[in-house]
Amino acid sequence: MKIEERIARRQRADDAVVPEYDAINPVVHLSEPVGRGTAVEQLLDVVLPTTTAQPTDGYVWGPKGAGKSAVVRPLFEQLRRLLGRSENRLYTSTRAAPAPNVRFVYVDARRAQSAFALLHTVVDTVIAESIPRQGVGRAAIVKRLTDHLAGTNRQLSVAVDHVDEPETLSTDAVFEQFDAFGDAVGCLAVGRDAPRETVVSNRPDTETVHINAYTHYSLLEVLTSRVADGRLRTVTTDEQLTALARWAEGDAHDALAALFGAGVTAEKRGCDRIGPAELATGMEAVPQPCVALGRVVSLPTTRKRIVRQLLAVAEADRSSVGTAADAISDAVDLSRATIERVLYELAESGIIRRVKTGETTATGRPPSRLEPRFPTLVFEHLETEG
Repeated sequence: MKIEERIARRQRADDAVVPEYDAINPVVHLSEPVGRGTAVEQLLDVVLPTTTAQPTDGYVWGPKGAGKSAVVRPLFEQLRRLLGRSENRLYTSTRAAPAPNVRFVYVDARRAQSAFALLHTVVDTVIAESIPRQGVGRAAIVKRLTDHLAGTNRQLSVAVDHVDEPETLSTDAVFEQFDAFGDAVGCLAVGRDAPRETVVSNRPDTETVHINAYTHYSLLEVLTSRVADGRLRTVTTDEQLTALARWAEGDAHDALAALFGAGVTAEKRGCDRIGPAELATGMEAVPQPCVALGRVVSLPTTRKRIVRQLLAVAEADRSSVGTAADAISDAVDLSRATIERVLYELAESGIIRRVKTGETTATGRPPSRLEPRFPTLVFEHLETEG
């Protein structure tokens, strides 16, 4: 971004325009990532190789909130758009020859949680005719994709985001799905674990790209950009954004979630700007450590209903899993046993936390208070608006 644009964003007046809080939604990624130019170049050199006509395998890693998805998703969408026809070519900083004829597919592993779902998503994206989800086995999907690649003389580069999470495929499983296609398909897995902690350590030909947490100033640039895009300059102050960037310690997800929560709170209170009290409320609604909101909004409908009702019940009704299940069962058409099982599973996956109360019982698990581990204000707003 040019210096002139940076100054203009800080001076722009938005008084006559309705603010758009969706611009600071932590689960929404911009079409142009902010402050990650180096990462974009590194990724281009992985997915558009300089010395081979085939797509290569890669692994992108870094902590939550570092902007991995914010870089990979728009990059693959732009590559798909720009290189959708064979006559289009793209050059990287190190390439003097045109890119190979590769199609690009982005898959969110939170929504394609099984090996079959992963391959089905890829095939459904690259093949025009619809592929049924029922009555079709993995072998048929593999054959369909193999025939398509051979018949069109194309290669694929597939980015699989959010691997190695509690509800998603492992890095090993993801790479395994595409090994059968040889050099015709390159896989770019995106996760948080260091390469040495994954199967990547046993795949020497896999390129790696490390995306560090945002620095204080790069995160401030992300916040300033989002605020300007949402016409929120008159709603916030530079001091608030600076304090928020410092509080989030390089985690853009948490910073945006807190700012979004503050905006929602200001709207509910009838305030025309975010004040210190609203910002504090927004921060308090982002627990530390915090689960990425994308995991929660990707839950199956039934589980999301249970999570929504858990937030709606009185705090006293969260004093134990059993008490919470009783309270939730009054509001949803599910059995108490089902609700209790789901609550335990949500705790196992880290989306909620069971905090022991110190009491003891003769049998069963010890009572424990339930605490959500995700940005509650943002989740409630998105579920209400949705």
